[in-house]
Amino acid sequence: MTAPRTVPAGVLTAVLAVLFTAVLSAVGAAPAHAAGYRYWSFWERDGGRWTYATQGPGTLRPEDGDVLGFRFAVSEDSAEADEPRGAGDFEEICGDAEAGEGSKRIALSVDFGTRADAPEGEEPPRGRTECAHVPEDGTAAEALAAVLKPLRYNSDSLLCAIAGYPRTGCGEQVSDSAARTAGASGDSSGGSGGSEGSAAPGDTASEDGGGPSAGLIGGGAVVAVLAAAAVRQARRRRS
Repeated sequence: MTAPRTVPAGVLTAVLAVLFTAVLSAVGAAPAHAAGYRYWSFWERDGGRWTYATQGPGTLRPEDGDVLGFRFAVSEDSAEADEPRGAGDFEEICGDAEAGEGSKRIALSVDFGTRADAPEGEEPPRGRTECAHVPEDGTAAEALAAVLKPLRYNSDSLLCAIAGYPRTGCGEQVSDSAARTAGASGDSSGGSGGSEGSAAPGDTASEDGGGPSAGLIGGGAVVAVLAAAAVRQARRRRS
C-alpha cells in the first residue's frame, strides 16, 4: 500500500503566508462605523430634570409655565442624546412675565452645542433662554418661531436649524473617524448653556469603532500559528 504523499513544508508555509496576508488586508480595509447623527434634540422639563420629548415640536402643545429645551449635538440615538446645559427653571427664564388673555408663556432653553458638535466651518452661538408668548393652542414650534427665528425644516418636518444655526445640513450621519477628529479639536472645558463649548459626550467613538473585529484578529492569529508549526515540521524532517 502506497503511503500518502505529504505536502512539502515549504509549499504549506507559502500558502499560509498568502492567507495571512489576505487577513491583514481585510483588517486594513475594515469600514468605519457610524458614530451617530448631528441634529437638534428636543426636551421637556419634568420634575427638575430634562426628559427626551416623545413628540416633535410641531405637534407638542405645551401648557402655560412649561419649560422646553433644545440641544444641538452628535448623538447615536435618543438614549445617548446630550441634554441642554442651559437654565431649566421657568421663573429664571420668564421672570415676572404675565400671560395675556388667550395666550400662554413657554420658557425655552436652547443649547447650540460645542465646537466638537459643529459642522465643519461653523462656530456654535452662545446658549440662549427665551420666554415665548403664544396662543393657548400654540405648539412648541410656534414658541420657537416667536423668539428664535429663522428656523429651518427639511421635507420630513425635521427641525434642522434654530436662529439660523447650523447654516446647512440636517440630521446627517457622522462617521466614527469624523467624530474622533471633531472631538480632538473641541474644547475640553466644562460649560453651561451660556458657554461657547465643552467636550461633547456624544463625540466619543462607538464601542466597536472602525478598527479590526475580533474575528479578523483571531483568524490572523490562527494562520500565524499554523505557519509556525509548518516551519518546525520542516526543520524536524531535515534533522
